[in-house]
Amino acid sequence: MKHAPVNEPLLLVRDAVVARGGERLLDRVEVSVHRGETVTVVGPNGAGKTTLLRVAMGLIVPDAGTVQRQPGLRIGYVPQHFSLDVTLPLTVARWLSLSSKATAAEREAAMTEVGAHGLDGRALQELSGGELRRVLLARALMRRPDLLVLDEPVQGVDMAGQADLYDLIARAAAARGAGVLMVSHELHFVMATTDRVVCLNRHVCCEGAPESVGKHPEYLALFGGLPPGVAVYTHHHDHAHAASGAVVPLAHDHHHPHGH
Repeated sequence: MKHAPVNEPLLLVRDAVVARGGERLLDRVEVSVHRGETVTVVGPNGAGKTTLLRVAMGLIVPDAGTVQRQPGLRIGYVPQHFSLDVTLPLTVARWLSLSSKATAAEREAAMTEVGAHGLDGRALQELSGGELRRVLLARALMRRPDLLVLDEPVQGVDMAGQADLYDLIARAAAARGAGVLMVSHELHFVMATTDRVVCLNRHVCCEGAPESVGKHPEYLALFGGLPPGVAVYTHHHDHAHAASGAVVPLAHDHHHPHGH
């Protein structure tokens, strides 16, 4: 796509209202994502997080408000839930060829990038939670996205693998200069790899840098702060990562919270 000025967002949802059966699932919600920015939406169950993603992608037309996307915006999507028909076993390679227009070389490159090389011949039904999440991310990357939309991208992954997946998402987005709009249940897991947090409970409770949202009274009322034993630190992020994981110095000084 032709790049817009850097101050123009890839996506802008403004005053979005979604109502079902007289009940508001979203109440005048605003969110924006710029190129190279990671925005994470956190909130309790039933807060409207998935509804917001569907509005952002154009799958739901809001009852009020507006949604602006840059012309030609390419979106790569990783859903929270992925249903498999156990009576119709498909290999990973076959499923990717049916669900993506990518070439064989593009599929192989994406699978290698997400650490899923070698899974091509495996049946989707046989994959572990972490392996399936990597394959779903690879499919999203095959769209050459300007914007990655990720709904609970570590669903079904053990705690040890969650940090690896979040770091992988950050590297993949940085390699493309893509924006990321991501839904998560837990702020403490995404603090290290996100730029901005939107705390949602049908309306936007608070928004800002992860450290400030984590201390906000409305966030604390919903989540009660970090669980016991979880510690988070951030540092000045003066580099990005190439697809290979190699360090790439940033051209311009930019404060980006990051952890290891």
